[in-house]
Amino acid sequence: MKRKLNDCLWLVLKGMGMGAADVVPGVSGGTIAFIAGIYDELIDSIKSVNLTALRLLARGRVAEFWRHVNGTFLLSILTGIGISVFSLAKIITWLLVEQPVLVWSFFFGLVLASTWSVARSIKGWDWKTVAAFVCGTAAAWFITAATPAETPSNLPFVFVCGAIAICAMILPGISGSFILVLLGKYFYIMEAVKTLDLVVLGVFIVGASVGITTFSRLLSYALKHVRNLTLAVLSGFMLGSLNKVWPWKVTVATYTDSHGVLKPLVEENILPDRSVPEAVVLMLVGFFLVYGLERLSARRSVRG
Repeated sequence: MKRKLNDCLWLVLKGMGMGAADVVPGVSGGTIAFIAGIYDELIDSIKSVNLTALRLLARGRVAEFWRHVNGTFLLSILTGIGISVFSLAKIITWLLVEQPVLVWSFFFGLVLASTWSVARSIKGWDWKTVAAFVCGTAAAWFITAATPAETPSNLPFVFVCGAIAICAMILPGISGSFILVLLGKYFYIMEAVKTLDLVVLGVFIVGASVGITTFSRLLSYALKHVRNLTLAVLSGFMLGSLNKVWPWKVTVATYTDSHGVLKPLVEENILPDRSVPEAVVLMLVGFFLVYGLERLSARRSVRG
């Protein structure tokens, strides 16, 4: 598909939204992709990076390779994700420490609206879709309630973390960053991003590449052949993930980072106890931001 420059810039902005979400351990870039109306194209484009594509590239047929993998789309999205990850990693991790209630409130509203948006796109609810929705909700709730594990920091395990986390990153509602928290490697990878540890980042990216090209095929098949059930599971994932993005928490376990600073590791949800008016406003901002983006994307689709 040939794209104009303004379409590419728009895709970069959507990628930046995905990257910003993926930095937060509790919000999925896949959720942003759904809101932005690019989820199906994203999955199909990732799936197209296969042996056929590699053969075209090996034979020097670069133009055919580029068309086969929907290269302009993928490059625009990856550029936006990269800009966000490397520019926002420090800011967002700082905000999560300094203003956690306000940050989580915004994302709570965003994820809640996303759940409604995806569930609304299901054509015909029946007992199967309801069961799929309940199973998705329960699975996400269980994952977000799990306790982070003590894990090694060797490169093979970093590879495995990349492969697992990237699958979660393209699933709406299940955050790849939070999966890294459960695997005990979120702060380790964030530190590698901040310090540009190319060895750790390189191994993580290779693992992510293997994981995403494999998982995207399964997800693409499910969206094409059992779309309603797949959307029901994905919207359930989003609803269940609200357990993680609830703004008011209390720390029950901590860890010491590489600079000797004590940081929260395990948190439990509590009733609202501070910054309630500001939190409600930010929840509404997050909710209506999703609504506005959905309307804008729909309008652009009609024009396009």
